[in-house]
Amino acid sequence: MAHYARNQSRRPYVVDIRELGRRPGSLLPVRRTVKAPQGVGQDVIGVQAGDELTLDLRMESVVEGVLVSGTVAGSVVGECSRCLDPIQDSVEVEVVELFAYPDSATSETTDEDEVSRLTGDTIDLEPMVRDGVVLALPIAPLCRADCAGLCVDCGQRWDDLPPEHAHSTIDPRWAALAQYATSTDSEADVAETQEN
Repeated sequence: MAHYARNQSRRPYVVDIRELGRRPGSLLPVRRTVKAPQGVGQDVIGVQAGDELTLDLRMESVVEGVLVSGTVAGSVVGECSRCLDPIQDSVEVEVVELFAYPDSATSETTDEDEVSRLTGDTIDLEPMVRDGVVLALPIAPLCRADCAGLCVDCGQRWDDLPPEHAHSTIDPRWAALAQYATSTDSEADVAETQEN
């Protein structure tokens, strides 16, 4: 038992399933808090490496392997995809994954990447946790559903700008004509001043 405790502290995502055995219907609850590894998220939102994730799982021995189900919960940080403000939120993900025995029909009839496989007497939960959290996160997170975003011309937050905020833009094809009109107006002003 001391060896198991040492292994759990060194590799918190690894679960020893020897006590579960290959008796269909046998259950092993796994409740633990682990540190998030690198890469649990996307570029704009995710769980910071080293932050805590809470695993509340149940390992169930079935004919084809070990069925892992339960929840993974933790805090996520990121930035709003519209206004770039920081976001702090939480995520709770339902996970279900079969880890097939090497000699099972499932293992023999599926491709390598279709189902997880058991090797030895342990299950590494880290890939399942990472995939579950990443898939649950929004692709374009928002600080709030009605976030107005940024003004495309000046880059200021629309929420901080007055309602009448606007920019006059000139079509680049007319820019030379606008410069000509400005220089003609200036010349007219100079001529008028000289006449007076």
